[in-house]
Amino acid sequence: MSLLAVTVLGHDRPGIVADTTAALSRLGGNLEDSTMTLLRGAFAMLLLVRCPAPADEVRAALDGLTADGRLAVEVRPVPDDGLDLHTPPAPGAPYVLSVHGADRPGIVSALTGVVAAAGGNVTDLTTRLTGEPVRAPGRGDAARRRRPGRAARAPRPDRRRPGRRGLAAADRGRRA
Repeated sequence: MSLLAVTVLGHDRPGIVADTTAALSRLGGNLEDSTMTLLRGAFAMLLLVRCPAPADEVRAALDGLTADGRLAVEVRPVPDDGLDLHTPPAPGAPYVLSVHGADRPGIVSALTGVVAAAGGNVTDLTTRLTGEPVRAPGRGDAARRRRPGRAARAPRPDRRRPGRRGLAAADRGRRA
């Protein structure tokens, strides 16, 4: 029996998982590992299947999923390294790294590059864009003018305009 990687990608609809696993079951396939997710309406699934049928036969059995052109299915043999659930994990301690902050292009690449340079192996990765987009600092922005290593200061209140009290004046008024 060979170990096959089955990927299903495309527009989500009810029944994708049921249709895929039913076809694999009819061929005598057994799911050994799986992951699936929905990202903004796009469905993605990866299955590792132990199956007596060859990859071409499995691909043909899954052709019905691609009939409307909204899903793509790929079946590939993967090396069977003999690992099973009883094999001890690779040496080293597992870590969970959580990062929260403003989005920018290249942030995942930069962070995973640091992990790889330290000898770490990323085994699961989830990213989520939430909240309002953050604009890049513009010309004249205080954060941009600041010298490296110096903390930003709160903007000073405008004391020159008539009718406006500065922060220091307001504080003195409350203490009196």
